[in-house]
Amino acid sequence: MEKNVVLSARDIEVKFRVRNRVLKAIRGVSLDLYDGETLAIVGESGSGKSVFTKTFTGMLDSNGSVSKGEIIFEGRNLLEIKNDKVWESVRGKKIATIFQDPMTSLNPVRTIGYQIIEVIMKHQGETKEKAKKIAIELMDRVGIPDAAGRFDEYPFQYSGGMRQRIVIAIALACRPKILICDEPTTALDVTIQAQIIKLIKDLQQEYKFTTVYITHDLGVVANVADKVAVMYSGQIVEYGTVDDIFYRPKHPYTWALLSSLPQLGVPGRDLYAITGTPPSLYDEVIGDAFAPRNPYAMQIDFEEEPPFFQVSQTHRAKTWLLDPRAPKVEPPLEIRGLHERLMSIVSEGGNYNG
Repeated sequence: MEKNVVLSARDIEVKFRVRNRVLKAIRGVSLDLYDGETLAIVGESGSGKSVFTKTFTGMLDSNGSVSKGEIIFEGRNLLEIKNDKVWESVRGKKIATIFQDPMTSLNPVRTIGYQIIEVIMKHQGETKEKAKKIAIELMDRVGIPDAAGRFDEYPFQYSGGMRQRIVIAIALACRPKILICDEPTTALDVTIQAQIIKLIKDLQQEYKFTTVYITHDLGVVANVADKVAVMYSGQIVEYGTVDDIFYRPKHPYTWALLSSLPQLGVPGRDLYAITGTPPSLYDEVIGDAFAPRNPYAMQIDFEEEPPFFQVSQTHRAKTWLLDPRAPKVEPPLEIRGLHERLMSIVSEGGNYNG
């Protein structure tokens, strides 16, 4: 059964003015979010992942602006909202964000309990007494031991993993339709990462929200995603189901990311690394932005931007290698049979994200 589209972004372009120069951070990105699904947006640092999703909540830095496109949510173009008061009816209440460092999201001089009930009272209109009851229930739900006893403690009295659980509780206090998780486990150790990822998955099943994961960790993606968007230099270059991306990838940049998975390392051999650096987005990008780093690049990659080629109903990729006139190129040896190799890791008691 086909799911409903809850948010539709079309041809988004974002520019930043930096020292009298203009940087085009997002270059014509289109994407749909579906009800109850998890979309992972992956790519190297600086590829535009966080900037793109900040347009959903009007949280671009003051020197940034959306110069083109539309974002339709609940029948309204979010990019037409110019008033902070109107944004408050969307941001947090209907589209919530969990950031990677909980200490930047929590007020160090306010108690944990106060910070949760403040959100509940503001967005749900509950009394202070009812808000406290809901807050303690939420704290318990996200795994805070002795929630009532720890209600009046401060953020510094909580560990990093516990603070992240509180941030999740605050994000869910308004029962949002969309939850954006911006590298939510980066600052945590591997064991706590796994707990937080499982918590978000369990809460999603319970509350039925749509999740957007922003990450550079493909191991996390394999564990959580239904769909995956691969970003490079401000564009989505490949999009598909998690199976499409992991087992039938088509873009050379996706091949490179998958080849870099540490789980695929062989003892005594160096891990694969992508050579070179992304292009400067202060200048117009000619052709395929990945071409200078792409060992499979053809002359046309340096001259003309590729269109999206439809691989299947769920899968598309922005590479000239999919043009019928292009030579047939096989994915690198490192990622052939990736499905079987990942399955063997799981069967041996491991997991995708190490």
